[in-house]
Amino acid sequence: MNFKYSLILVLAFFHLTVLAQTKGPAIEFKEDYFDFGDIKQGEVVEHTFQFTNTGDSVLVLQKAYSTCGCTVPSYPKEGIAPGQTGQITVKFNSEGKMGLNNKIITILSNAKNIAADVPQRLSIRVNVLPK
Repeated sequence: MNFKYSLILVLAFFHLTVLAQTKGPAIEFKEDYFDFGDIKQGEVVEHTFQFTNTGDSVLVLQKAYSTCGCTVPSYPKEGIAPGQTGQITVKFNSEGKMGLNNKIITILSNAKNIAADVPQRLSIRVNVLPK
């Protein structure tokens, strides 16, 4: 009788473990922060953030945006297959900016490893010096 009870417990634990694993697309960035350092006012700089779909179905980026027009992300419009990589390129235009600037880029996607109410965020930092 103990063997049967033990077997049921082991099978139940195995079933719960399998259910707990995330199914669907998952996004994993190589880095989520980049510091451009010092640049001169008026310069335009860009950085490319690399990511991988570590999930088991197609990852779709629905939107990538910043709250400032000086920071413009471009992202793939086509789906990213499991195991494949993609990139988001962020351009920062320093025209009219001075001093330390920290900018946040928000990524909306169908990734299951990111909470629906807390989107993925990337950030850049740049120190703008006079011309």
